[in-house]
This record gives sequence, structure tokens and C-alpha cells, in this order.
Amino acid sequence: MARRLDARAPDFAAQFDALLNAKREVENDVAQTVRGIIKDVRARGDHALVELTNKFDRAGVTSATLRLTDAEIGAAEAHCTKAQLDALDVAAERIESYHRRQLPTDEWFTDPTGAQLGWRWTSLDSVGLYVPGGTAAYPSSVLMNAVPARVAGVKRIVMVTPASNGNITPLVLAAAKRAGVAEIYRVGGAQAVAALAYGTKTIAAVDKIVGPGNAYVAAAKRDVFGKVGIDSVAGPSEILVVADGKNRPDWIAADLLSQAEHDASSQSILITDDAAFAAKVEDAAEHALKLLPREKIARASWTDYGGIIVVANLDDAAPLVDAIAPEHLEIATADPQTFAAKVRHAGAIFLGRHTPEAMGDYIAGPNHVLPTSRTARFSSGLSVLDFMKRTTLLHCEPATVSKIGPDAIVLAEAEGLDAHARSIAARLNQSR
Repeated sequence: MARRLDARAPDFAAQFDALLNAKREVENDVAQTVRGIIKDVRARGDHALVELTNKFDRAGVTSATLRLTDAEIGAAEAHCTKAQLDALDVAAERIESYHRRQLPTDEWFTDPTGAQLGWRWTSLDSVGLYVPGGTAAYPSSVLMNAVPARVAGVKRIVMVTPASNGNITPLVLAAAKRAGVAEIYRVGGAQAVAALAYGTKTIAAVDKIVGPGNAYVAAAKRDVFGKVGIDSVAGPSEILVVADGKNRPDWIAADLLSQAEHDASSQSILITDDAAFAAKVEDAAEHALKLLPREKIARASWTDYGGIIVVANLDDAAPLVDAIAPEHLEIATADPQTFAAKVRHAGAIFLGRHTPEAMGDYIAGPNHVLPTSRTARFSSGLSVLDFMKRTTLLHCEPATVSKIGPDAIVLAEAEGLDAHARSIAARLNQSR
């Protein structure tokens, strides 16, 4: 049973803080192990990759079979149903269409001094996509990471994924093919991150690594950051639903459990102004849990970290939403747009009674790679911009240097950087 909180209670602030700051991840002391793995891959390259992959994943690979062949990637489709492939096609098209609208524009203009200024956007040369194995396969994540990279113009997209007992889910490979990923390797864990960052004989290094993984993958991404770029270090999934009493309790319960089933450390929270409705959602959640194949995981999440907050008025809920800064925010009210306008911090917002978060996970178009663990306060979900970089441009005419150069010299000298000042003064034909 999720914990119940009443915003009108004298101790609500303390209870809310306990819910918000409940430690949802077990601290595994993996940093030293990960550093050892990275050092090994840097020193021994493919030999280390093969040994570690066969040790941890029982994959039975050799240096020659680390990379999947085009035939193997193509053959994966034969193991997928037509309905699955059709659904992938719809999702891929919608994700691409949405992300094409994010493409930024270059700028070039002349200011009153005659200076020409601007910026231009260029794509990264190469990106590594980590696709986890573990308790579930995520072809949707392949599309969400690879399609924006392709739209941005990245020429080389590399996918690494663990092949547990030598197997990779066919639908994951089918998704990769549709996203334009032709370079795929049977390797996961910290060793895959190390290979992407530093390169081996078989796997050439990339410029940025994206995609979620376990504690070892997260630690490896932290360790290689700076050598390569990374998207983020993802935490447990989370959802916050703001709902009035006019919703169907079973729908809201299903939405809450949609994230709880990801992992036992996921968090699902309901905020409502109707105590009777809250009780009905609790009952509906209990009934739904018994029907889930992943009941054990979802129940642990709902029981240990789930929460139901009853407020006097939903207008009072916006500050609570901003404090939580959820990865996913559902607003199931009669006027969701008005409430959404009051919210500043959320990874993605789902508006209305007929917009479950799961639509965003698969098919709607917006990216499902989102900031977790309250990082929506200062970061955004994955987008085309994560696979591009901006370069500023400046062209000065003599008149420009004459007009603003003297002020630049004053500032350079104030900072004690005389060579800076002299480089400008030379253009002013001054003796320094």
C-alpha cells in the first residue's frame, strides 16, 4: 500500500520531504570495479571485451563475432510479428516527424558597428547507443535514441547491447534497422562503455554515449565523461499524476503502475483533491497489481515508494509538482492546460484524461528519455540538440574595431592580460 499524505496535516512538510527524498537506489560500490574494467579494455582492447562479455553474459563471442552482420540484423525481422513491425514503423515515423521540428536554424546578421555575427549548428560525427538487456527489452528506446541522432545528421550511430546467453531480442534489432543503425555489437556493461569511449581494434571510439543501463553502466558513463560526451546518468523511473475526482480510478491506477512495473525503485505519486477518489485508486491499484506479470516488481515500487497526496484544492498542487520535478507528469483534469501553465519543472507533461504517459513511451512522438531524480529542475529530455553542437561566428570590419576595440582594451588591461590588449591595439594602429 502506498503511503497516504494530507496536505492539510500539521506534519505534512516533514512527510512530503520523506516521500521526496526516500533513497530509491541501493548504493553499490562499483566505482573501483568499473575503473578496473575500463583500464583493462584500454590496455587489452578486444581481448578484454571478449573475456568480460563471455564472463558476464555467457555470450560465447569471439573478436570476429562481436559485431552483428547485416544478415543477422535483417534476419531479426523474420522473428517478429507483422503487427510488431507495423507498430515499429508507425512509432519510427512519428518520432522522426516530431524531432525534425526541433532542428535549429543558423543565424548571420550585421550589427550597427558593422560587425557580422552569428552561429551555426553541426551534427556530431559519431554516437554510441547503449541498449540494456536485463529484465526487459526496449525496442522503443532504440528508436528514441537513434532516430533523433539520425535526424540531427550524425553519420555513424553505433549500438552496443548485451547478448545474454548469446541472444538479443529480435524486435530490438528490427528497431535498430528502422532507425538506420547498421553497426551493432554484442557487448554490454562497463566494458561496452569503455570500448565506445576509448576504442578497440573492432569498435572505433565515438564522440558521445547515450542510453540507460545498470549501476555499472552508469558508473562507467560518469568515469568516461570528458573523454566523450554523455546524455545523463539515469535514475529510477517516476510518474506524478494530478487528477480530480471525475476520472476513472482504474485508469489512474493503471497509469501509476505503468512506471512502477519498470523497477522496484521506481516511484509513482498521485495528487488529488478528492479523498474518496484517492481510496478508489488505491483499491483499483491493488486489483490491478494482482493481474500484472511483473507484480513483484510493481508491488515493491508501489509499496515502498508510492504516494497519494490529498490537497484541499488542485490549485495548491503546482508548488508540490515543482518540488517533485517529476520525470513524467500527467494532468487529468477538466482544464489541464491552465494547470500546466503553472508548472515549471517536469520532464514531460501529458495533458487530459485520455493521454496516458505510456503513449509517450512508445508512439506519440516526443522523446521518452527524460530527466529523473528531480533533475528536471535544470535539464531537459533527449532531443535533436543533444546530437548537435553550436559554433559562434564573428567577422569584424576596421570600423567595428575602431568603435568597440578601445573598450575591449580597457577590459583586457583590467584583467592583466596585456597580450590580449596588444592584439586589439595592433588593429587600431596604436603603439602599446
